[in-house]
Amino acid sequence: MQIIAVFFLASAAIGGIVYVFLYPMLSGERKAEQRMQSVTGTTPTTRVARSAPQKSRRDAIESTLKDFDERHKKTKRVPLSVRIARAGLSWSKRQFAIISAGIGLAMFAIGTFMGAGLLVSAVLGFAGAFGVPRWLLSYLKKRREAKFLDHFPDSVDVIVRGIKAGLPLLDCIKMIVSEAPEPIRSEFRLILETQAIGIPLGEACGKLYERTPLPEANFFGIVVAIQQKSGGNLSEALGNLSKVLRDRKKMKAKIQSMSQEAKASASIIGALPIAVMTLVYLTSPNYISLLFTNPVGHIMLAGSAIWMTTGVFVMKKMINFDF
Repeated sequence: MQIIAVFFLASAAIGGIVYVFLYPMLSGERKAEQRMQSVTGTTPTTRVARSAPQKSRRDAIESTLKDFDERHKKTKRVPLSVRIARAGLSWSKRQFAIISAGIGLAMFAIGTFMGAGLLVSAVLGFAGAFGVPRWLLSYLKKRREAKFLDHFPDSVDVIVRGIKAGLPLLDCIKMIVSEAPEPIRSEFRLILETQAIGIPLGEACGKLYERTPLPEANFFGIVVAIQQKSGGNLSEALGNLSKVLRDRKKMKAKIQSMSQEAKASASIIGALPIAVMTLVYLTSPNYISLLFTNPVGHIMLAGSAIWMTTGVFVMKKMINFDF
């Protein structure tokens, strides 16, 4: 067992080093970063004289964007309570700790009951206590954000139509709270509650990004905050925002459909060794039983599992596109 553990740790360390140093060169990330820097490099441009109202409006927009950037940089480290809220759960930190400890003890008991050994049971308990609950929070957060993006453009359209009809922005948000599905309803209800305690409406809309860290929510907060500070046609700005949101949604769906073939190929490649091993075990159990009874077979199984996991993570990194 000690030999297997040492081999497992050494293989994981070697695989991590290879992944860190070779993957950026193989995937072209460094070339992409260099190209991005060359495109976004600052070049001297000639400035055109502007009138005083245009300059003040531009200064207000720049200051608003700077405030948003500073606020998002400060909230880069997300506390546990915020992560629980982003997942749509009403748990407290104590409840989350109790549930995590319960999952860890349950997995430790399962490993001990199956006779996996103390070390393997301890690893299972550690994964159950610290890995499974956080994975659950991440999964619920992504599912909640997907639901938010499905209905958010429609909510922005409701605000645009209400403003064109002569309603103030606050009444339009109240309409969304009364008619929109979850999680749009709860997020806009928090905007109303935040504004009711004295916080300006633009800043209250800006806090939407802190609870739902999506670019679309950030766009909405920026548009409302800029309109509250510098004025302008809010219905036109939100109409353009709605169009941008729908175009982003179409582009995301197009990217998912184009990458589906690569995801299917990666799933087949990842499942092929397990499927072959299962078929060989069903047809010729004596042929493959050495992997489970011989110490060298244990080492081979551990090494194969490590490298297969590394390959799956590399393929996942290559076929998942940030948008």
